[in-house]
Amino acid sequence: MKEKDAIEKPLQAYLNARPGQSFKSRELARKLGVHTRDYRNFKMTLRALVEADAIGRYKGGRFGSKRAMKTAEGVLHIKTQGYGFVLREDGGEKVFVSESRMAGAMHRDRVEVEIWSQEPGKSPEGRVVKILSRAAQRIVGTFHEGRKVHYVTPDEIKTARDIAIEEELRNGARDGQKVVVEVVRTDDRRPTEGRVAEVLGFPDEKGVDVLSVLVSHNLPSRFPSAVEREVNAIPAAIPESEIGRRLDLRDQFIFTIDPDDAKDFDDAVSLEKLPNGRWQLGVHIADVSHFVTPGSAVDREALSRATSIYLVDRVIPMLPERLSGELCSLRPLEDRLTYSVLLEVSDSGEVFDYRIAETVIHSKHRLTYTQAQALIDGAKRKPAPMAVPGASPQLARKLRDMRDLSQILLRKWEVDGMIDFDLPEAEIRLDEKGRPSDVRIKERLESHRLIEAFMLLANRTVAEHVGRLRLRLHEKLPFVYRVHEKPSTEKLADFSRFVAALGVPFKAGKSVTPKQFQRYLDGIQESKHKVVIEDVALRTMMKAQYDTSNVGHFGLAFKQYTHFTSPIRRYPDLAVHRLLKAYGAPEGPGRPVMAASLSDICRQSTEREVLAQQAERESIRVKQAEFMERHIGDEFEGVVSGVTGFGVFVEIPEFLIEGLVHISDLSDDYWVHDAAHFRLTGRNSGQVVRLGDSMKVRVSRVLKSQRKIDFVPVAELKPKPRTNLKPKPRPNPPAGRGKRR
Repeated sequence: MKEKDAIEKPLQAYLNARPGQSFKSRELARKLGVHTRDYRNFKMTLRALVEADAIGRYKGGRFGSKRAMKTAEGVLHIKTQGYGFVLREDGGEKVFVSESRMAGAMHRDRVEVEIWSQEPGKSPEGRVVKILSRAAQRIVGTFHEGRKVHYVTPDEIKTARDIAIEEELRNGARDGQKVVVEVVRTDDRRPTEGRVAEVLGFPDEKGVDVLSVLVSHNLPSRFPSAVEREVNAIPAAIPESEIGRRLDLRDQFIFTIDPDDAKDFDDAVSLEKLPNGRWQLGVHIADVSHFVTPGSAVDREALSRATSIYLVDRVIPMLPERLSGELCSLRPLEDRLTYSVLLEVSDSGEVFDYRIAETVIHSKHRLTYTQAQALIDGAKRKPAPMAVPGASPQLARKLRDMRDLSQILLRKWEVDGMIDFDLPEAEIRLDEKGRPSDVRIKERLESHRLIEAFMLLANRTVAEHVGRLRLRLHEKLPFVYRVHEKPSTEKLADFSRFVAALGVPFKAGKSVTPKQFQRYLDGIQESKHKVVIEDVALRTMMKAQYDTSNVGHFGLAFKQYTHFTSPIRRYPDLAVHRLLKAYGAPEGPGRPVMAASLSDICRQSTEREVLAQQAERESIRVKQAEFMERHIGDEFEGVVSGVTGFGVFVEIPEFLIEGLVHISDLSDDYWVHDAAHFRLTGRNSGQVVRLGDSMKVRVSRVLKSQRKIDFVPVAELKPKPRTNLKPKPRPNPPAGRGKRR
């Protein structure tokens, strides 16, 4: 004890007398006269004092007096190179954290970070001092047997550390199997330790790859028993009293148009010619709010999920099958309760009147998009149109009238400034073993655009209806809006600098408008830089989200917009239905009953939508990687789709599959990353690799579990004109389904 005190006391006294200074351990030992034979004990004392929080350990392995350090809380985002940034909750500048200073924190963990220093022009630097909450309580990876201790390599490439597994905690896992691990201890000086909570199976077993994506995002695989009991108790028969109080539309010619593999149908359409020469367009939406009581077990679970998630081989529904596929689904030739928007529309697309009402319908047909398109095309379609069971000349005429009206609406909105990006989507076809048999670009049809236009109009009309109610009643009626803010000043400035360097300048002025943005994009359609400009323009846009404050929808150029048309798969739509019913009550606007505040509903729905998009993209990438395993060594023409400091991403347009060309595989040069202009420049050769450049590549490696595909250039890079290898332009996916407007 005396020997320990003989070291500790003079050490602490020396450091306390020099606040603000820090020293290397060797330097301290020399200054304190520590003999070489005692240096090891001296270092152990330093470490013990740091762990006891008696002295501080700072950047560069230096020690000093414990001083008040600035701290912040936020979410850690780890880059693929191993380092990360903490995005601060107080809105301050993000904090750089090196890989060795993460204290066992993992990607997206909420942490407390101690800020050390900040050099001019750089992010502040610091270290994680506390993990406040884990983003992933369960981590998916591959189990590997070791001699003494086993380990799991996480699928998430940003979870850099392997997880050590003791023999008694392996839970029967076998070498090479996919497993779910729960972390039991984490430390920045020792391996992260965990236990195998679940064995998913071997990677080549059917469905294990997508199941890994599901578990890694903590997505539910089944509904709680309380929810199942509740939905099973709902009677299937519609009471006559309920039909009697609704607008009865069962005699109208109403039908649904959905994807070929759709299991539930939450929207139907109708179109009738009125005596005054205008059209009555009907958009009829499943009335989920009739069956789901606010605050019930079903409602709480629906809000928790907030959205249905469409993985490549399965759906994680927001509502149980009894509701989504039976009671609420607008199945053909069955009476169904709906909430309808009936619009009086002229041939020029002007809305003269509308009515929003609780209704009952009896759908006459269930059409797929391809069937609807075949009926629209008729004899003109080559090859000959497929047979549609029960189809009549009346159905084909209505579809053509709908097609014409939808095109009028879309052209009208484009004139108003609606921004219409071409966003091709990959379609992955699986064989009976769950393996990708084909990857192609989804075909876009007029029937898709037809539904898109009608859903957009219904959503816009509902939002405008509430706006009119507010003005008429002089009340601040709370509502859920789908908003899309205009691009930030900073992003617009970056975009302007980038396109100016390409010789296609964009002048935003003080306040950019959707029309101004759309006109610019229309003007560069013949430019050789079209691909790269559209890609960067899309990145310049803000993300759409849900909010109780209406700031409009920049991308659609709508001043008021909401989501009303998909309550089976989106919780905000269910909330909007409840709000409309409350505000349309005969005795006047009532107070809507909700299980949560509207602001909480908006926040939860936005967060879950982002999670759903991430999971959906990952499930596609894992199948794309599996598809490319059979193409290792093959060569493809590609387009540079991303530029980073460690290399360039190249997309193969025919498959919409992206891989990395690492900077070490580019020609022998020192490459400088110019993030502002999305390019790499060879310092010695002057060669430039820029977003949108063409590049022939060979598939060199595929890591399916990590969703990684590596390419190498086929030939030495040479400066050459870029060619537009973008797939044939096609319209956007429908707003009511794949596209989240």
